[in-house]
Amino acid sequence: MMPSRFALVLGASGGIGEAICQQLAAAGWSLYLHYNSNRQQVELLLKRLQEEYPHLEFYSVQADFRVEQAATELASKIQSVQAIVVANGQAVVSLLSDTTELEMAELWRVHMQNPARLIAILSSKLRKYPVSYVLFIGSIWGSTGAAGEVMYSAVKGAQHAFVKAYAKEAAYSGVRVNAIAPGWIDTRMNQEFSLEERQMVLEQIPLLSVGTPQEIANMVEFMLSGKADYMTGEIVKINGGWYM
Repeated sequence: MMPSRFALVLGASGGIGEAICQQLAAAGWSLYLHYNSNRQQVELLLKRLQEEYPHLEFYSVQADFRVEQAATELASKIQSVQAIVVANGQAVVSLLSDTTELEMAELWRVHMQNPARLIAILSSKLRKYPVSYVLFIGSIWGSTGAAGEVMYSAVKGAQHAFVKAYAKEAAYSGVRVNAIAPGWIDTRMNQEFSLEERQMVLEQIPLLSVGTPQEIANMVEFMLSGKADYMTGEIVKINGGWYM
């Protein structure tokens, strides 16, 4: 029997994270499902995956990435890992002048400091495999920026820069480092916008439709499948042509 190959999915309780977990499990990955506060959502997902894929292993792991030492605490719970998918996040929609120091600090820790530190700590485990993966779920705003989400855009841009730099550093160890930059994805969070706001966005998207979490999950599976192993340091845009 082949040993399990494990992926750690950060933000497994979110709409995109949940779809990623479903897709990777279907592709034969055992999973660590990370969450912060939405334990009930993750436990439901965990139970469903255990029932559908009894030959695989699934574990829920909690960490609040707003906290300074969260990465160190989470890393201690990970025994083996071949792929890390950074799909966690925290949004702040406000003018820069209205964004507090605490919000700025938390955005940095959640999107960059703790993910980067976690990858650093777990890098020795990734290097045990001839090929391993680090994959960020970035954002269209990390590439083009958004008024009203300046600090969110800044930390997403930092993720994109991290991917390009770490891809060069980790290449000699067989680690592929890439990112997916989604546009408007129909998640629970985005459903909070009004119909008028959604229509304004749709009119800017050439395909005249929003994306789904499943479309992001499909690309995640492909990038971790071995079929894209000659690609590293790339930011793959999935946005319906909104930003090219």
